Amino acid sequence: MWRCALPPLQRYPTVDQLAVRAAALVAGHPADARLRRVGTSRAGAPMWLLSVGHGTRQALVVAGPHANEPVGGATVLRLAERALADPRLTEGADATWNLLLCLDPDGSRRNEAWLSGPYTLGHYFRHFFRPGFLEQPEWLPEGADGALLPETRVLLRLQDELRPFLQCSLHGVDVGGAFVELTRDLPGLAQRVAHSAARLGIPRELGPYDTLYWPVLGPAVYRVPPPRRGDLAAAITEAAVESTWYHPQPYGTVTAIVEAPMWGVAAVEDPGRPDDPDAELGTVSRTLRHDTRLLEGILARVRPGLGTSPDVARLLAPVDDYLLVGPGLADSWDPGLRDAQARVLPPLDTARLTALRLAGRRVALRTAGLLHQAVTTSGRDPYDALPELDRLIDVWCADYRDGCGARWIPVARQVEYQARVVLSAFELAGRRAGARCGRSGTGRGARAAVPTRRE
Repeated sequence: MWRCALPPLQRYPTVDQLAVRAAALVAGHPADARLRRVGTSRAGAPMWLLSVGHGTRQALVVAGPHANEPVGGATVLRLAERALADPRLTEGADATWNLLLCLDPDGSRRNEAWLSGPYTLGHYFRHFFRPGFLEQPEWLPEGADGALLPETRVLLRLQDELRPFLQCSLHGVDVGGAFVELTRDLPGLAQRVAHSAARLGIPRELGPYDTLYWPVLGPAVYRVPPPRRGDLAAAITEAAVESTWYHPQPYGTVTAIVEAPMWGVAAVEDPGRPDDPDAELGTVSRTLRHDTRLLEGILARVRPGLGTSPDVARLLAPVDDYLLVGPGLADSWDPGLRDAQARVLPPLDTARLTALRLAGRRVALRTAGLLHQAVTTSGRDPYDALPELDRLIDVWCADYRDGCGARWIPVARQVEYQARVVLSAFELAGRRAGARCGRSGTGRGARAAVPTRRE
């Protein structure tokens, strides 16, 4: 029986560790695994694709689309090990697994100060990095072909080359629960998600902020709407559809965005209805508005002294994004400010209200953490901002921990959950592709049922 020579990951791997472990897998299985460089990042980092199997049907799994979400890197290694161990995932399904180790290696490197722990909320947010909206390589803004990031072009080339029947984008939720977004329905996936989450003690997010206005396909599974222009109030959630998720759809590709939480919050799967949901939502809105004003004041004081170095500029770009979006979100949620033209919010149960509370706090904490780094990086703090930022980060993290019940989920459990969901999507999308091919008379893709590990 095949045995993995690599020890299981208990901590998030760095970009370099991903490449080393992938190379070790290939060295141990040269007939079945290949590693090739498919591109170069803006900073000159190699971008690696690990492929397992020789089937004609291609699955594409993308890790590291967001720089602060490292779970996907560990997950692609786990998937590679399983595909090598079980021929039913390759020969038996006439499939090749194509695993992009990291879509944003430059941004991921900027998170390495917290990757090895300690895994505390304060340590994470003080070292958190996520680039500004225009520098996130998974997004594909309309009409921006001439200005696409090199990392985005790498992904588009892979999609056009492979024409995958399934694409999985591996994301992480810093605080909240697990959920999946699909460009096309995969009937049965919600039940698989529920089973895996329950076995691993991971809460499912039954009303994520990301999917606030999206169709629900099943508990914790949502349909990504086709690309279209939206209003400012829904800017972040609707930016998601202007992405590489839909680019391969003409090939019949189903894209699954698999979200795995780092800190779980049980209330995100509570379907109960509060006594006064509008009052609670009003509190969430006022809190976000208040926190944004505090952070705007700090930024106004410190910005003139931060200088114009590239490092500081990279940290301030997402700060400006968050401070722009925060008030718009607060206004769009506030029951006292919504007018007849505003979108109708879905029913406000405890799960959804908790998700919105977490999202509002997330905007503030990310902004404070990035400002903390910008001041530290500049080496100048004439307005004594660091103590104030430290106090805010500590208070807001305590609210996550004590007010919302956020609890750390070990890395190995995050990875196992995400890998199980990908394997479930692989099986269900394979059935869908096989049925479609059968109707067209080719017969490809329906050779064998793919096992999903269920324990």
